Amino acid sequence: MTLTAPEIDFEKGGGLVPAVVQDAATLQVLMLAYMDRAALQETAASGEATFFSRSRAQRWRKGETSGNRLKVVSIAADCDGDAILLAVEPQGPACHLGRASCFGEAVAPGVGRLALLERTIAARAGGDGYTARLLGEGVRRIAQKVGEEGVETALAGAGGDDEELCGEAADLIYHLLVLLKARGLSLEDVMQALRRRAERRP
Repeated sequence: MTLTAPEIDFEKGGGLVPAVVQDAATLQVLMLAYMDRAALQETAASGEATFFSRSRAQRWRKGETSGNRLKVVSIAADCDGDAILLAVEPQGPACHLGRASCFGEAVAPGVGRLALLERTIAARAGGDGYTARLLGEGVRRIAQKVGEEGVETALAGAGGDDEELCGEAADLIYHLLVLLKARGLSLEDVMQALRRRAERRP
């Protein structure tokens, strides 16, 4: 994938601009760093996040020593052209404390947990656990499980308590994501379908 560096007003910030780093899948904000023009160009050329250290007065590529690199999916400028948003695929914890994010200990909070679950399913597909065995049984069996979990969710919704309903809904979501994986699809494909529907409606 070819990345394009956006037009940035580096002069406004004395040669540096803030760069917000966001997980492209979960949308969790991972860290804040700074870039100079050369760091931005290196990031676009290499596809890995490179920043400018204000304390060391030099450029540094994230993960050079830890191995926790940031694979850049897209680069965007804010409306004033004086800040950068990097959407990334983290190759390990972004925080030097070993956390997913520099902003607290939560991992993929809120609906971002769905993308984290999708990532976990992909990681376990080649293992020997339940996910791998289910994928090995094929699409028809997985589709059957989605149907079973859908019925159980409906029954819990009609007559179960809140805890039961949430548990069954979680089972349904997990099996639905496994089905998408088996078909070579992703949550992003579903989001695109939802977006097309929203655009069709007045």
